[in-house]
Amino acid sequence: QVHLVESGGGLVQTGGSLRLSCAAAERIAFSIYSMAWFRQAPGKEREFVAAINMSGTRTTYTDSVKGRFTISRDNAKSTVYLQMSNLRVEDTAVYYCAGRGGVMMTAVSAYSDWGQGTQVTVSS
Repeated sequence: QVHLVESGGGLVQTGGSLRLSCAAAERIAFSIYSMAWFRQAPGKEREFVAAINMSGTRTTYTDSVKGRFTISRDNAKSTVYLQMSNLRVEDTAVYYCAGRGGVMMTAVSAYSDWGQGTQVTVSS
């Protein structure tokens, strides 16, 4: 199991940008993990946002963030990023990064390792 630590959340106005980071706390073979970002708004279920494969050559996004969010990774730094632009009020949520050995997936249940979450609040 790998411990993941998110950072970069905060309060931003509609249309603003934030970059989230998620770093592996231990020295691991980060490159064998597919990574993803999920989010959970108050009273709602945790939902998929974006995922990236082990090498960083393939990504996938939920429809509501396509063209606004970009997931990327730096395997040398054991870190995955989520660049969020043109933020909307409905993007407000706790954002979690997650990792799994093997191919990238979009289901919450597919991921075994989770960070503690970072709050993103978008005000109008």
